[in-house]
Amino acid sequence: MRIAGKGLTQGAKSVNFTFNGQHMMGLEGDTLASALLANDRHLVARSFKYHRPRGILTAGSEEPNALVTLGTGAAQDPNIRATTQELFEGLEARSQNCWPSVEHDILAVNNLAAPFFGAGFYYKTSCGRRPFGKNCTSR
Repeated sequence: MRIAGKGLTQGAKSVNFTFNGQHMMGLEGDTLASALLANDRHLVARSFKYHRPRGILTAGSEEPNALVTLGTGAAQDPNIRATTQELFEGLEARSQNCWPSVEHDILAVNNLAAPFFGAGFYYKTSCGRRPFGKNCTSR
């Protein structure tokens, strides 16, 4: 998935990391997102509400989809953007909002009912302006 002779990682040394328990290799200077794409991994996570598949959408800090958890146990750090996380030797990352795996998520059954789901409802969409500049969360 890399273009020969192009990019900022030319001549960089290999970096070992794991994603969802699978051993992968990237290059020094890669972000987690670029290394996943180089390893032909496009499905990165699932949406929080309906568990719809989510991949890498952007190349920077504005990434809304490719959120991962780094580390394990008490040292885990959730909601890290794969597009901003630089690879390092031994990095452990995993998908979020899926069980047992991102490819075979049980709650992905929601996709069968997707045509009946409208846009997500958020409580602030029905709030109007209250007097004196108070919004609907102010009392």
